[in-house]
Amino acid sequence: LILYFINKSFSHFFPFLPENKILVAQQPLLTVANKTATLVCKYTYNGTAKEFRASLHKGTDSAVEVCSISWNTTKLSSNSNKEFNCQGIHDKDKVIFNLWNMSANQTDIYFCKIEAMYPPPYVYNEKSNGTVIHVQGKLRNLCRPTPIQTQEPQSAISLWIMVAVTGVLAVYSMLITAVFINYWQKSKKSMYHQSDYMNMTPRHPPYQKNKGYPSYAPTRDYTAYRS
Repeated sequence: LILYFINKSFSHFFPFLPENKILVAQQPLLTVANKTATLVCKYTYNGTAKEFRASLHKGTDSAVEVCSISWNTTKLSSNSNKEFNCQGIHDKDKVIFNLWNMSANQTDIYFCKIEAMYPPPYVYNEKSNGTVIHVQGKLRNLCRPTPIQTQEPQSAISLWIMVAVTGVLAVYSMLITAVFINYWQKSKKSMYHQSDYMNMTPRHPPYQKNKGYPSYAPTRDYTAYRS
């Protein structure tokens, strides 16, 4: 108690000493399965400000402001980046950021920033450890390229192999056909020449066909007996 009253006395006589301080606590990991995330930023504040602003930032350097919310004792307003679907809600000692329709490339680390705007002095929280919002679709996308990249060369190689085999078979078929045609032409010529010399025996005149002589018997000359 003595230390408490001493601190209050010093704060009263030395207004330059920092009285206001904002501390923020966030959960370390948030897994998104249905493209919808709810990030809760709990904070403590020991000052007397009446007007506040809370914002959600994306990236290790907090370069992208996702959405923000401002409130005082009578009014509340919110704003969202056009690339995000985000809405902030203030509830006592915490700010709730609802995000929906999240895409895989929005997987990143997110930081809450709480600011005491009015009355002075203006203060804001030190950077917290942040929350990693992991959209599960990104994991699937990261795992898919490996089999796809290995399948494309394999399909290309298979196609070239099929083309090569088809070409070889076509050339082989043409060679076989040419050899067969050449052999058939030579065989035909050989049979034609053989048929020209098969029947070399002279034929009898037509008038001797009905006589009883054998085909090989010589023809008699009857003029020799007429004398």
